Amino acid sequence: MIPESHPRYLSLKTREHLATCAKEGIVSLEGLTAHGRGEAFDYLLGEKSSQSALNAEKIAAALLLNATHPVISVNGNTAALAAKSIGELQQVCGAIVEVNLFHRTQERVTLITHLLEKEGVKVISGEVSRYIPLDHDRGLCHHEGIHTADVILVPLEDGDRAEALVRMGKTVIAIDLNPLSRTTKTCTLPIIDEVTRAIPNITRFCSDINRTEIPDIITSYNRAEFIRDALEYIRKRLVDVLD
Repeated sequence: MIPESHPRYLSLKTREHLATCAKEGIVSLEGLTAHGRGEAFDYLLGEKSSQSALNAEKIAAALLLNATHPVISVNGNTAALAAKSIGELQQVCGAIVEVNLFHRTQERVTLITHLLEKEGVKVISGEVSRYIPLDHDRGLCHHEGIHTADVILVPLEDGDRAEALVRMGKTVIAIDLNPLSRTTKTCTLPIIDEVTRAIPNITRFCSDINRTEIPDIITSYNRAEFIRDALEYIRKRLVDVLD
């Protein structure tokens, strides 16, 4: 049992929860590795949402509210970490939620769907086809979900799918702690933040945004600026530590 007085209590509880989810089949073993990599970047970012990340999250909210057919794509890690938050975001932005997995089995899809539904998420179901031009199972999606979407929120994404979705003409909002990942560099809007902070922030902005502001918000950003901001933020933190 991890004592609440432990200085890394939240981090250790999250790892413990993900390990349990891995044993249950919700999270893949590879997903545990991915979480550890992200956690390392979160150390560098100070384990809090930077002002730049908050700016990106506000833009993400505006893009979802402005979309004709918004979709939230969910993998095992995202479901394990943020199922309740996904349900709250779905309520305020009206997005379809679709389960999309690299290590895909019907059993895992069912487990993740049930986890999401327990938290009030409405998950699209039915047949999938290879609508995304990829040779692995992340190419599979629902016609009325990701295939038809104009704006897609893809937390903890694979870079090749983010790139493929952008090539299909979709606006891709990615949540990724690594400012140098292919996902971050190829998506339309990178949110360089931790998923359990980012999704609630987007939800809050969805509720707070004045709809008349949306056109200005969604036309006034540059993907590269968010990457530069994150790298500069990390650089300054490292310099401060050395000083």
